[in-house]
Amino acid sequence: MSAENLENIRQAIAILQTLTNDNVIPRNVRRSIKGVIDVLNDGSLTPAVRAANAIAALEEIAQDPNVPSYARVTLWNAFSYLERIRET
Repeated sequence: MSAENLENIRQAIAILQTLTNDNVIPRNVRRSIKGVIDVLNDGSLTPAVRAANAIAALEEIAQDPNVPSYARVTLWNAFSYLERIRET
């Protein structure tokens, strides 16, 4: 595993955790984001697979009309870290 990939995952998790601690975001959205964090922490998968699974879930979350606009921007910031991850 590339140290760069693991750092990108760590950065994405840190960004997502800020959203899970934000009480303005609806509970069901925070729960979904916590599920994405669990996917990113799953050591049984390669970093590229974890990133791909997380991106798919985050795309669905970002389209939820209940997500505040500032949170959507933060989700896209996490996307940017996850999209940098490559299979090595």
